[in-house]
Amino acid sequence: MQNQFYVDYVEKSLAKKLAPGVVYSDREFEELVEGCVAELAEKITIDENIAKKLTNEIFCAHRKLGILQPLLDDPDVNEIMINGTDSIFLERGGRMERYSERFSDAGMLFNVIQSMVSWVNRTVNESSPIVDARLSDGSRVNVVLKPVALNGPIVTVRKFPDKVFTMRELEEGGSISEEEALFLKQCVEARVNIFVSGGTASGKTTFLNVLCGFVPEEERIVTVEDSAELRLSPPNIVRLETRAAGPGGNGEISMRTLIKTSLRMRPDRIIVGEVRDMAALDMLQAMCTGHDGSMSTAHANSAADAVTRIETMSLWEGNINSEAVRKQIASGLDLIVHMARDSSLKRSVEEICATCGMENGNVKLCTVFKNGVKTNPVTKEMRIYEKLKKLGYTETFDAEEAS
Repeated sequence: MQNQFYVDYVEKSLAKKLAPGVVYSDREFEELVEGCVAELAEKITIDENIAKKLTNEIFCAHRKLGILQPLLDDPDVNEIMINGTDSIFLERGGRMERYSERFSDAGMLFNVIQSMVSWVNRTVNESSPIVDARLSDGSRVNVVLKPVALNGPIVTVRKFPDKVFTMRELEEGGSISEEEALFLKQCVEARVNIFVSGGTASGKTTFLNVLCGFVPEEERIVTVEDSAELRLSPPNIVRLETRAAGPGGNGEISMRTLIKTSLRMRPDRIIVGEVRDMAALDMLQAMCTGHDGSMSTAHANSAADAVTRIETMSLWEGNINSEAVRKQIASGLDLIVHMARDSSLKRSVEEICATCGMENGNVKLCTVFKNGVKTNPVTKEMRIYEKLKKLGYTETFDAEEAS
């Protein structure tokens, strides 16, 4: 640590130079730090090497996240959990472990938090103690401050692999069977509407990325996310991200607003990173109004629970009843892929279920695959039947249906 006076001086000078709402590139931010150090050097004689070290230290504290940087650079680390100044835990190579370092100073941790959230123009403070953000490498960040978190600040960083997995790699890793992989590839090409469900950290976003890799390049995709995590690179893509309300409570742009906006962008498919509120209803309506092939994710404990959760979230709208929502699910949603994570933290596809209309007032699901094994053929009662048949994909059909 450099002389604390030097650090405090440069930090205060830097705070005055940073324009609210402006996103600075790393180089632009580094130049601001260099300018502040130069101002200090005009008042106090500083050795050139000390000036360089001071610039690097402050730059890294803001942009390289200090003691967290080695964890962010480690490809084997999947998740970082900061429990205030008490401890840091991480998931590395499928195992939970305690990190040898910790933040000894609450102010230092708070500065790191501000650096994390400012990258996407978000704020976190006592009046807004909870925030979701993302880092420049795409890692997802959740912050909860005191007094909501009694031993806070609590920071959880979900990292994503530098490379996007392919379906073949998931097969080789035992996350999905070859037959399931082929079936899902055909479903995406046949413009089947898909929800990927699962618990926390079960691999929903990673799997959605893989599925999106099967979308033909000539199609126009619009993605909608709370924090941009999807890593798609088709030639014709629009990426939308929500915006939280500002300090005065104004300026919020919700997922519902973005989904409605996406409908005016001439999308072939709408990909919603995750629905967690009444935006589920807007997603269903998009699926019911000609945007076949759309996909999203939702937290749930099973495919059946996913249907219930989508219904529950849709009902938060308040101007629709359960029967109407269930009918929209039955007529818009084609397939649910449920992900699971076992005790060894291995992630895999647990079940693949197709919607089969309504039965006794409820959405009927038919399990096509369970734990990698085909349990039922595709039949005419399944919504996916006509879409798969149109493209000649009849490998999973009943023998009579296929003929």
